[in-house]
Amino acid sequence: MKRVAACALLMLALGGCNRETKKRIAVIPKGQAHLFWQSVHAGAVKAAREASVEIVWNGPVTETDYSAQQRIVETFITQHVDAIVLAPIDKTAMVGVVDRASAAGIPVVIFDSGVDTPNFVSQVATDNFAAGKMGAERMGKILGGKGKVAMVAVQPGAASTMLREQGFEDAIKQNFPGIQIVDKRFGMADFAKSLGVAENMLTAYPDLDAFFASNESSTVGATQALKGRKSKVKLVGFDWSPTLLEDLEKGAIDSLIAQDPFRMGYESVQAAVKKLAGGTPEKINNLPPLVVTRENLKDPAVQLQLHPDLDKYLK
Repeated sequence: MKRVAACALLMLALGGCNRETKKRIAVIPKGQAHLFWQSVHAGAVKAAREASVEIVWNGPVTETDYSAQQRIVETFITQHVDAIVLAPIDKTAMVGVVDRASAAGIPVVIFDSGVDTPNFVSQVATDNFAAGKMGAERMGKILGGKGKVAMVAVQPGAASTMLREQGFEDAIKQNFPGIQIVDKRFGMADFAKSLGVAENMLTAYPDLDAFFASNESSTVGATQALKGRKSKVKLVGFDWSPTLLEDLEKGAIDSLIAQDPFRMGYESVQAAVKKLAGGTPEKINNLPPLVVTRENLKDPAVQLQLHPDLDKYLK
């Protein structure tokens, strides 16, 4: 119903949806490498097709390069796109460009990760604090409420992963006094660096019981470290890829906290469409996370979330 209403409003506002009147919406992810962003892209394309708008997709190569992301936003402001849909790399560093876009009359939709300014029309993201708590609950269950845990974190300043990590730490402290978080190191959203910090913590803590990893790259790094040493240390990870799902099935990973990036891209573009049509999108749109285990991996609802048809929208 929301989708139909948004499309109808946009068509009325445009007086039709022919090629000459198509609105241009810039969609700017944090990076390009992870499957997560490809799923976001596919969802954004689906929403754009339904609303007969054009999306322009561009993001930095790496998820730590906020300077490159700033330049991309500035370019789109100069081009006078009709709306910007942005996943901020850093919640503070991206404030200036978000404020400038808003001041230029370009509505900004924030997705995946927050930003320290109110000058956006909608934020579409996983409830990351709740997702971190879900990870802690799973950790408490598999460790029987006691043990030593290390965290393969992402990077300082990334609001989404910081919330996950905080949710995990708070829930462990409040609900599982027998579990000790012995270390937390940053893999800087990089597969190789995450592998390195995981290996270093395995060496530093030979009696370690488990890892918590807070995004795809940190989960990949921790998994590779465990497989390389044939370690029995348990892993609760975050996000997914075909390789990570295979490692889950084989037992190298206990569980994965899964987001719905396809839906995130879809609803972010929908929010921009609604604003351009004169509507008021929901200011904060929290999407629920999902705990994926070997036991529920084959459930139809889980499979639908994990395997959107990317080829249908990206080829």
